[in-house]
Amino acid sequence: MGVTVYGLPHCTTCQKAVAYLEGKGVAIDRFHDVKTEPLSVDEVRGLAERVGGADRLFSKRARKYRAMGLHERELSDDEMLRLMAEEYTFITRPVVVAERGAVAGFAPKRLDALVETAG
Repeated sequence: MGVTVYGLPHCTTCQKAVAYLEGKGVAIDRFHDVKTEPLSVDEVRGLAERVGGADRLFSKRARKYRAMGLHERELSDDEMLRLMAEEYTFITRPVVVAERGAVAGFAPKRLDALVETAG
């Protein structure tokens, strides 16, 4: 069974995740480039639900997070979803989606659990 990966093709973390999954024999059915194929708010909401919430999908490491002063206040889920739809850099990368689950970020143990669940 394969997975869909949401990320950036030149992102080294995304590349590591793809290589890790392929090394485990997991097929990458689709690589969705979030920069060239922006996600709608509904698509972001769907990914957030699959990874366990907007806060798990939202990247506070994005340069714009501090530049926009977002670190100085509490963001609602709706604000995070809107920001991720407007600016792909707020989406934690990669997001790996399998039939029955999803993981945001490259964490080998969580990917292993996802692949075992999916397989």
